Amino acid sequence: MDNLIKMLRKHEGVMTHVYRDTEGLETIGVGRCIADGSLGLNDDEIDYLLTNDINRCKEEARQFSWYEELDTIRREAVLNLLFNLGRSRFALFKKAIAGLNGHDYDTASDEFYDSRWRRQVGKRADDICHMIRTGTYPDGFEQEPES
Repeated sequence: MDNLIKMLRKHEGVMTHVYRDTEGLETIGVGRCIADGSLGLNDDEIDYLLTNDINRCKEEARQFSWYEELDTIRREAVLNLLFNLGRSRFALFKKAIAGLNGHDYDTASDEFYDSRWRRQVGKRADDICHMIRTGTYPDGFEQEPES
């Protein structure tokens, strides 16, 4: 299998971003066609990528000294924000971050809610701000035990 992988990587090439193959179809990785009507990604592959992205967000979140002090649900809200905004845009919410740092969840929630970001993402912001303000999941999500 190792030789097959080496050979396929050599023959197909390895691309970290979407490119068009010789037929003009959107492709990624080692010849994985992701164009409409093609193989695309299965649920396991999607979850693998998502898990890697969440782990990256956790590493970014741990750069904030207050992150580990948050309860599970508020940590998940921060991870959702980092996933959506990226660290550099998240860092622009200085008053919200100060609120999280000081356990002033009303201020933190208000700062995220009263932003252009909230107008762009709608219900997502409602859910995240609810999580920050109350430490509970919004309706439709099961409450998990505290870890």
